[in-house]
Amino acid sequence: MTTTAQPSFAARARAHSGAAGRYDRLDLLRAVAIVWMAVYHFCFDLNYFRLIAPQDFYRDPFWTWQRTCIVSLFLFCAGLGQAVAWQQRQPWPRFWRRWAQIAGCALLVTLGSYVMFPRSFIYFGVLHGIAVMLILVRLTAPWGRWLWLAGAIAIVLPQLVQYPVFDSRWMNWTGLVTRKPITEDYVPLLPWLGVMWWGMAAGTWVLARRPQWFSGAIPRAGAPLATLGRWSLSFYMLHQPVLIGLLMAYVQLTRG
Repeated sequence: MTTTAQPSFAARARAHSGAAGRYDRLDLLRAVAIVWMAVYHFCFDLNYFRLIAPQDFYRDPFWTWQRTCIVSLFLFCAGLGQAVAWQQRQPWPRFWRRWAQIAGCALLVTLGSYVMFPRSFIYFGVLHGIAVMLILVRLTAPWGRWLWLAGAIAIVLPQLVQYPVFDSRWMNWTGLVTRKPITEDYVPLLPWLGVMWWGMAAGTWVLARRPQWFSGAIPRAGAPLATLGRWSLSFYMLHQPVLIGLLMAYVQLTRG
């Protein structure tokens, strides 16, 4: 009597995700985050150019809660993506190539924001945070279910531990600050690492127990969004220069 070897989990995952190792549902969820972000930024830009009634994007809960939700979804998706990469045994060289792209884009964001907002430029925004968090999440991937606890501690810790020594620009990236720094985008390690850890933990659980949640089909109308989700970094880098450029041109044409 002969037996047939069962495919490994990694092989089953690759079969579910297609030749390119992609999950359309995950790409679609990532696209929701970046489109929501683009809408938010467009409203911010309209306010900056005084094309809408004045809005307080720094204190109004309508805007601050949206930002929190957008960043949370963005980082949670990043954690889900790392779970997929881990289960597919992504090699370190490939990880570092992607990481270098993100870190390079973070540097460009710093330079671009310094031109527009020299007093509040972005020195540790979402891409800077992701660059650091990706390394930590990759190194802690073997923690498995303990990532849930680690994530909870990371989220709660900055509410319990705050010291003035962390308020300087060289230390506030930790998140253990007594006051929020003046910058256009601030995504410190804590509490946001906790969100990415939860994304990693959730993704690992789904891939092990409910892989069809990722591999299932999406509506045909969602295909363009899924494609956009595969190019999230490029979209992130291009959308603001395009929006700002168009609005600057509009202002010049209408206000002379």
